[in-house]
This record gives sequence, structure tokens and C-alpha cells, in this order.
Amino acid sequence: MSGNVNIVFMGTPEFAVPSLRVLVQEGYRVTGVVTQPDRPVGRKRVLAPTPVKLEAEKHGIPVLQPERIRRPEAIEALRGLRPDLIVTAAYGQILPKAVLDMPKYGCINIHASLLPKYRGGAPIHYAIMNGDPVTGVTIMYMAEGMDTGDMISKVEVPIEDEDTTGTMFEKLAVEGAELLKRTLPDLLAGRITPVPQNEAEAVYSPTIKREDERIDWSQPAERIFNLVRALHPRPGAFTWWNGEVLKIWGCVNPKNPKSGQPSSRHDVPDGTQPGTVLQSTEQGIEVMTGSGTLWITELQPAGKKAMAAAQFLRGSRMDAGTILGKEPVKEEPADAVESEQ
Repeated sequence: MSGNVNIVFMGTPEFAVPSLRVLVQEGYRVTGVVTQPDRPVGRKRVLAPTPVKLEAEKHGIPVLQPERIRRPEAIEALRGLRPDLIVTAAYGQILPKAVLDMPKYGCINIHASLLPKYRGGAPIHYAIMNGDPVTGVTIMYMAEGMDTGDMISKVEVPIEDEDTTGTMFEKLAVEGAELLKRTLPDLLAGRITPVPQNEAEAVYSPTIKREDERIDWSQPAERIFNLVRALHPRPGAFTWWNGEVLKIWGCVNPKNPKSGQPSSRHDVPDGTQPGTVLQSTEQGIEVMTGSGTLWITELQPAGKKAMAAAQFLRGSRMDAGTILGKEPVKEEPADAVESEQ
């Protein structure tokens, strides 16, 4: 039946590429791909196609790149692809009702969480940030709400202690494609019984904001460790040092340090302020937190590339007693001060 159904695939980042590839490899008739417009990247702001567009072009699949999918001309162009089923994966725009109602078999979405937990745009980030031991992928029918549709199938994927959003992104992309491969035959044959989501268990994962990236050293060490790996490789957790942003890219897991890791100080005075540097060694930088200490192993000073702590300390000093996280005081403009007098 796979060759008798017109499928339109909608997706944008690398996460969606394995799912598009599976559709092609399994012999499904993909009549078109819808992805975000080419965007400028890098310092030279050169227009770059999306990963999904590049994959579609490899297979000679027509590509649509509407700025807004809800515009009438975009909807008509999509209708021209005559979709019987629309498959989406991290497309990046909310589909209007006119699109949801278009295909005979409906619109399904490959979402990187175990719904109803972590609806929204940053499910992987929040799963790691919250220290979850497991996450997964859910394939669901799309509805007008944000990730609220009935669930079709799921797969669980463990989150290892050293996983980051980057590593989980790759794992879930592969698992999502395999889940799609297993799910589609039953869906197209009418053998699926969708399961409604329990609204009482719904948790949202909104887009990460700048204030979410700042390290709060009064939090427990484990919480900060999870934040650092949740924001790796983008956008990165940061603190303040000498009035400038200092990004933190790597830390030792405080609940499960590996053999050979540096030894923590045992003579820390009571009442030591969170964010205080306790020691700086070739193995890392130990910092006081709200509960326990955290060893920083990789960091990035402003205007420089990421580097190991040992390399950083060869070119910079961060003595014991240094306080991290002190935001620079913004001076008021002179005219603003005068206006208040």
C-alpha cells in the first residue's frame, strides 16, 4: 500500500532528516517536502538551505518553503501536492485547520518527548534540565492545540548521565524514524487505536530564553550540572566573571564522579557564598553551589573559543575566592541622572 499513498513531509532541522529518509527507503510516495525558507547563517550571513531541503533534493522531491504556512497561497500550493497523509517532524510552524483537514489519513507529528510531558518547542532541553532518567518519541495525530493530539505510538529512550541535548537530539532522531517505520503500515491499514492525552499530566517546554541560560549558583550542584548539559551544544549555560560572560560547557557529574577525577576540598568554611571558586587545578575549577560543589572542566571566555579548564588556566588566573555570577553594574546615562534631579 505504501506506493499508493501520497505523503507530504514537513520538517526543518537535522532531527527530521532520518524520518524523511525512512519514507524514501521504505518506498512511500513522497510527493513533496515543506520546510522553512533558506536563512542567512555565519558571520557573512550567507543564505543556507535547511537540512531537510538538502535531503529532499538528493531524492528529487519537490520542495515548498513558505514564509507562513497559513497564508492562502501556501495552503493552495500544499493542496497541489495532493497529500493523503502529512508527516511532520520539527517543522517550526503551527498548521492551520485548513491544512489539518486536508489529507484523508490526517496529519501526524513525530515529537521528541513522551507526551503529554514536554509539549512545545524544547522537549529535549527540559528533560535533561530536570534530570529525567528517560525520555522518548511520540507519534501523534495533530490537532489545533500545541502538541495536544491523540497519541498513536511511543518509544522510550534512556538519558545517560553524560548525555547532552546534542547527543539526545541524534538518538531521538534515529528512534523517531524507526518508530515511524513501524507505525505507518498499521496506521494506513486502519489498525491504530489512538489514545487521548491526559491533560492533567501535561507539561510544557517553552522556548529557552536568555534568563534560562544563566547559572544560579545557589542551586544544587546536580541541578547546575543538568543545566549545563541541557544547553549543550546550543545556546550554552553562562555565568559572569570579571564583568564578562563566561560560558560553561562541561562539568563533572556531582552524583557519579568518574575515577581519576579531582578531589574536592574538605576545609570549606560554613557560609561560603555559592559561586565561590574553591580551587583551580589542571583537572578543573571547583565552585561552591547551594548544595555541594561542582567541578568545571570546559569553559569559554568572552571572545574566545571553548577550551579545557587546564588550557584556560594556562592563560588566565581564577584564584580561590573568586566569585562567579556577579553581574556587572550598568551605569545610568548622564542625561538620565540629570533628569531625575
